[in-house]
Amino acid sequence: MMFLNVIWHSLLNRKGTVLLALISVAISIFVLLGVEHIRHQAKESFNKTVSGVDLVVGARTGQLNLLLYAVFRMGNATNNIAWESYRELAADPKVAWTIPISLGDSHRGFRVVGTTQDYFTHFRFGQNTPLSFSQGQPFSQLFDVVIGADLAKKLGYRLNDEIILAHGLGQASFSLHDDHPFKVVGILRPTGTPVDQALYVSLQGMEAIHLNWKNGVKIPARKTSLDALAERDLTPKSITAFLVGLKSKMTTFHVQRQINTYSKEPLLAILPGIALTELWQMMGVMENTLRLISLLVLFSSLLGLSVMLLSSLRERRREIALFRAIGASPFFVFMIIQTEALLITLTGVLVAMLALTMSIQFAQSFLVENYGVFIDSFAFNSETLGILSLILAGTLLLGLIPALSAYRMSLHYGLATRS
Repeated sequence: MMFLNVIWHSLLNRKGTVLLALISVAISIFVLLGVEHIRHQAKESFNKTVSGVDLVVGARTGQLNLLLYAVFRMGNATNNIAWESYRELAADPKVAWTIPISLGDSHRGFRVVGTTQDYFTHFRFGQNTPLSFSQGQPFSQLFDVVIGADLAKKLGYRLNDEIILAHGLGQASFSLHDDHPFKVVGILRPTGTPVDQALYVSLQGMEAIHLNWKNGVKIPARKTSLDALAERDLTPKSITAFLVGLKSKMTTFHVQRQINTYSKEPLLAILPGIALTELWQMMGVMENTLRLISLLVLFSSLLGLSVMLLSSLRERRREIALFRAIGASPFFVFMIIQTEALLITLTGVLVAMLALTMSIQFAQSFLVENYGVFIDSFAFNSETLGILSLILAGTLLLGLIPALSAYRMSLHYGLATRS
């Protein structure tokens, strides 16, 4: 108890420099833990977005671009797929189910997905978990819409509310499909994936709101009534992409080759897992660079802590001499310096973890809305324990510099200090 009391009063006596060292250490640990947590959570968020899908099919492009816009709603398609081509490929005996996807519209910055009820039947996320509804049911009428959990929470929508879709993407749009508003008939349960950030309408509903548009521009003074729409053939002319589930995994590469060599139009079929692996390989260099920068920031902060303790020894010669006069051993002085370094670092760890927890809470909605990445709250785990062990080991190692200097000083100085 006396040992800790001595350390506490010693730190209070130098509270200005100690506070600066503490802030520096806390910031560096915050950066290191933040980079590791976000890196890990981003991978988990991407990996659990889609499950049980054997192939993702779209117009010929890079496989990462196809994966991003078809599954994660990021980016845009280079071209569409003709409806006839989709129907022909979907009718293949080796195909168990398909989910057509039509993109291009939005609502207050959130993507609109045109699809069929097969989306709610066959789509899986996480560990093969099906979609479920917290309220309502799938769309059944032409102008029904199902919304994701985060969208409903952020915009405050409830069942039977009306929603007007906008042409194109973006937070603000002046090209509105205000002729026929959609009615909310279902709200999905949270999934922690981009599913929570989208609106889902039928392909026929998507086709209906574009009847009076040409080249992305609304034709003035033209409106189609509901009765007229009931008589129209609203089969879509094209879709953006489609997801494929096969009856047998053994046929995956055969079907992929069949689609990639499709003669009627250039198409690309990709395996989601392989595309994600390529994504992580591309991100590997950036991940390692961020790790290196974080470690260098941490090293510089711990080195600064060591320099602060070392520079304070000149002011503490009387204190050290007094310890020796009352019988304290040089090892006692050595342990005081090392314990001070550890206390400052441990306090920095606690401050950094608290700041990281609060920052993630504030940033969660921003990351999901803008990047489709769901970051869980910061939690202590084995990986965090490994990082903290590394930090403490570095503190003890760099703390040897001032601690050994104090040890040698305690051997040479008595009550009479040198000028």
